[in-house]
Amino acid sequence: MKAHYQIVIIGAGTAGIMTAAQLLKKDKSLDIVIIDPAEMHYYQPAWTLVGAGTYDFAKTAKSMRDLIPKGVEWLQDSVTEFFPEEHKIETQKGVKISYDYLVVAPGLVNDLSLIEGLEEAVKKGIVCSNYIDPKYTWECLKNFKGGNAVFTQPTTPIKCGGAPQKIMYLAADYFRRNGLDKKSNVVFATPGTVIFGVKRIADTLMKVIHRYNVHFKPFYAPVKIDADKKIVYFKSVAPDDNNCIVNEGNVLGEKQQGNSLIEMPFDLLHLAPPQTAPKFVKESVLVNEAGWLDVDINSLQHKKYPNIFGIGDVAALPTAKTGAAIRKQAPVVVDNILKLIKGKTADNKSYQGYSSCPLVTGYGKMVLAEFNYKNEFTPDPKLKMMLIGDSSKEHWRLWLLKKYMLPYLYWHKMMKGEDV
Repeated sequence: MKAHYQIVIIGAGTAGIMTAAQLLKKDKSLDIVIIDPAEMHYYQPAWTLVGAGTYDFAKTAKSMRDLIPKGVEWLQDSVTEFFPEEHKIETQKGVKISYDYLVVAPGLVNDLSLIEGLEEAVKKGIVCSNYIDPKYTWECLKNFKGGNAVFTQPTTPIKCGGAPQKIMYLAADYFRRNGLDKKSNVVFATPGTVIFGVKRIADTLMKVIHRYNVHFKPFYAPVKIDADKKIVYFKSVAPDDNNCIVNEGNVLGEKQQGNSLIEMPFDLLHLAPPQTAPKFVKESVLVNEAGWLDVDINSLQHKKYPNIFGIGDVAALPTAKTGAAIRKQAPVVVDNILKLIKGKTADNKSYQGYSSCPLVTGYGKMVLAEFNYKNEFTPDPKLKMMLIGDSSKEHWRLWLLKKYMLPYLYWHKMMKGEDV
């Protein structure tokens, strides 16, 4: 390990490894170090399928050592502090490393403390979450005998915002296939106003909601879980003139307290935990008021420190936090760093917020939501040609893309810095 590197990359997730691999493909002489403490790297998009019993968890993991690009040094340590004025970072082992250019890509972290009782409920096995342990989600689905199956998500940004509803659709399909649908109430409760922000996709998903007889509850923000009584509490975030919360004949057994607090009993509860930037980022001078890395949304360059770039889930970008977004972000970051190295301006501002959410709607069915900052439906021309059809509609070909093609492309193309 050296005291100075030309390029320091924090995080060996999708963003960090892709950026390093693409940089080296452009210039093998670059001096790069990746800092990350983890032994294993996980292909987390497949955890939705693991939670539904249709993907092997072991296949989502690979040794970090095998994925770090050859020619890149790996420092197995954690960053604890930034010194951007000095162009330095400090690690948990007390090592200070200086850099010419810094790429901040540590992803985000779960913060169970932001919902009262959540940590206890997870420890007791009362709540399951594909974000925490997808294998346990599958156990919960298999052991479900009927009643309220509640799926919800927090008010914070989360990685792959569509994931909480994907497992809900798969669960509803599983219940139907196993004769549980007539004695089950499937609930999707979200703080959001619609099922999905892209209208064309939302129109398709509402048909799926009706097909499974899902109780769709917009404006529901989870605030507390009583693990012993198996009750989840929601705060209504609906406009003031919409105080009629408990309805639908109240088959769910909801109780309303005042105008905004609702309690709902559950027999199964799947929750995407609240998520934030890692502590060392959140408490640094590099973030915006919301605690995310303050970068230009088109160039990914930091707004105050021009030799710092943010990429992936940690970046303050008004689009979904997905691996597909990183696929479009990485070439922009790479191009801008190479321009700075050559003494030019980092003027590549071509990232327009592209993200993609493969929305599994049942076993063997999927919709592919592709969109930009304006929430416009923006299907990738390559995929459109390959899949032959409208990806805003359910299709079995899209399921094959999710289960087989995307994992292959991830491990064999994206992680090696190849254009996909």
